[in-house]
Amino acid sequence: MVTIEVNRKSGDFGFEAKDANGHVVRLDTSDETGGINFGVRPMQSLLMGLGGCSGIDIVSILKKQRLTIEEFSMKIQGEREKGKEPSLWESVHIDFELKGNMDKDKAERACALSINKYCSVAETLRRSGTKITWSVIVNKD
Repeated sequence: MVTIEVNRKSGDFGFEAKDANGHVVRLDTSDETGGINFGVRPMQSLLMGLGGCSGIDIVSILKKQRLTIEEFSMKIQGEREKGKEPSLWESVHIDFELKGNMDKDKAERACALSINKYCSVAETLRRSGTKITWSVIVNKD
């Protein structure tokens, strides 16, 4: 069983979440709804989790193929439902950018395997109705 502790630390809505290993994430709401920019918004942290989860999968897949990854970055953009409470992620797009000894087909296959099969965060989002799309750029000059 995983245990996360969440404690209010700053202002009305500034919280710190801590895992069993002592890793801390700061959370807050927007200035418009009473926050003070203490930390990331909880829904944004879900997209950060998507990036971490898929990134770990992709690196693992490419390393098993003995490919060298020199650089790896992602840009994740999401659009939330409008006029609904709760307001879920309606769509998410990820731009994966990799640099290293690999061809684009293998990189695209690794990304597809992550998003469609292995990444638990992607599956969690998909089950709530989120449409996830992505693109892959390899060795951009």
